[in-house]
Amino acid sequence: MGDWNFADVWEAVATKVPDAPGQFQGERVVSWRQFDRRANRLAADLLDAGLTRQSKLAAYLYNCPEYLQTYLAAFKAGLVPVNTNYRYGPEEIAYLFDNADAEAVVFHAEFAPLLQQVRGRLPKVKRWYVVPDGNPEPGWAVRYEAEAFGEADRVAAPWGRSGDDILMLYTGGTTGMPKGVMYRQDDLFMALGGGGNAVLGAPPAKDLDELASRIAGAGPRMLAACPLMHGTGQWSSFVTMGLGGSITTLQSRRFDPAELWQTIQDGQINAVAIVGDAFAKPMLAELDSNPGKYDLSSLRLISSSGVMWSHEVKEGLLKHHPSMVLFDSFGSTEAVGLGGSVAVPGQAPETAKFQLGERVQVFTDDGRPVEPGSDEVGMVALAGHLPLGYYKDPQKTASTFREINGVRYSIPGDYAMVNADGTLRLLGRGSVCINTGGEKVFPEEVEEVLKQHGSVRDAVCVGVPDDRFGEAIVAVIEPAPGAEVDADELVELVRDRLARYKAPRHVIVVDTIGRSPAGKVDYKGLQSLARDRVLGVP
Repeated sequence: MGDWNFADVWEAVATKVPDAPGQFQGERVVSWRQFDRRANRLAADLLDAGLTRQSKLAAYLYNCPEYLQTYLAAFKAGLVPVNTNYRYGPEEIAYLFDNADAEAVVFHAEFAPLLQQVRGRLPKVKRWYVVPDGNPEPGWAVRYEAEAFGEADRVAAPWGRSGDDILMLYTGGTTGMPKGVMYRQDDLFMALGGGGNAVLGAPPAKDLDELASRIAGAGPRMLAACPLMHGTGQWSSFVTMGLGGSITTLQSRRFDPAELWQTIQDGQINAVAIVGDAFAKPMLAELDSNPGKYDLSSLRLISSSGVMWSHEVKEGLLKHHPSMVLFDSFGSTEAVGLGGSVAVPGQAPETAKFQLGERVQVFTDDGRPVEPGSDEVGMVALAGHLPLGYYKDPQKTASTFREINGVRYSIPGDYAMVNADGTLRLLGRGSVCINTGGEKVFPEEVEEVLKQHGSVRDAVCVGVPDDRFGEAIVAVIEPAPGAEVDADELVELVRDRLARYKAPRHVIVVDTIGRSPAGKVDYKGLQSLARDRVLGVP
């Protein structure tokens, strides 16, 4: 087993380029030296507070420099960092911190009133650190700046560091309470490119010395437009940091495409991490409304993962800046690198069509490999550097991480077909598949057709009980600004593009789909809404 540890990697970068910028947010600039020293100070205090080997440290923060500083502190002290969805309510926060066995929490002051409601139910937490943000700071928390400010020597816990140390990322999925996906740091480092960058053609590094030798000065500047609390933003940042680069985060706590493009111009950003159309559509709308307003000459790459990124939106973005590359990554928290799609001017691949990644197979339900061009549907499976499983959930671990023909695979539930040329045609997640009249319909396939209509800003399809067909497809539509939705037109559009049984039987209009900051959908909540609107029952 390998022994890559993120603390060692980032310390090597800080030693090589101490004065290079590591983090930007508005007027704030944190050098790599400051980034490293702030993490040292926090790591030392965590150890003084009584945290022990692989104790859990939760980051309950909006995007900010303190987020990655908290993670580095955890890595240095041999602790396990845990992400926290800042949209959760009190019950979800109490569940997550209890389920994760959190012993320390770093949080923005805005969350203090919510934490006050549940703090008494979390006796395992030994230390609360509050990050100032203009809101009142509670007396029961230590001010983050008091621990992270000033000089500090390298910190390493008595138990040392290891590639076996864990990073845990909680993912909500589409149903049920969030689950903590456990990665060995070495496995995650290798899954993310091993110190290289597949998009840029940089191979993995053999060791720390080679990794450091590649860094001649300040590296690429990446803007994490999506939340660091989710894998897309967090792990894209890890890749850039391993190249000696810097991470820029936006100041607003709600996504503002005008702020994003202005920050790209002012900060000379080279790469941006987003999550599909939830970010790309408003980004394109801003450019369409203000042609030529922003200088995008520094931008070389926009990367996305997590949800579908439509062909039409990719083409629109490339028209505004033809010299950049759009990289669409197909993967999940449990399976990094299932496939990828690269779009350049004149060559924007169709939505949901991906080149299969290395160590990827598509298996039928009975364990047979799907043959290219066979029209069979199978589950996408990834071998190689995989998570250990789900924290405290052996049953779900066994169902997701399976051995086939002597090889361990991660099979998170994505269904696909393999085209004759070997590319993958993604259909959707099996857990939200709709069974209508005995036919399986994957919502994403229908949603992508609906979103091509000019009146539709966003669309989600769910199933509701139906006496005749078992389930009926309901299209939940968020209209484009000022648009009127014609249900019959939308149904006919789907019938023209897909099999007729995939067309919605009901169309309902809502003010907003209510996607998360990472573009994910609350399918359970929308199903309840559809039942109420269509059947009159919750």
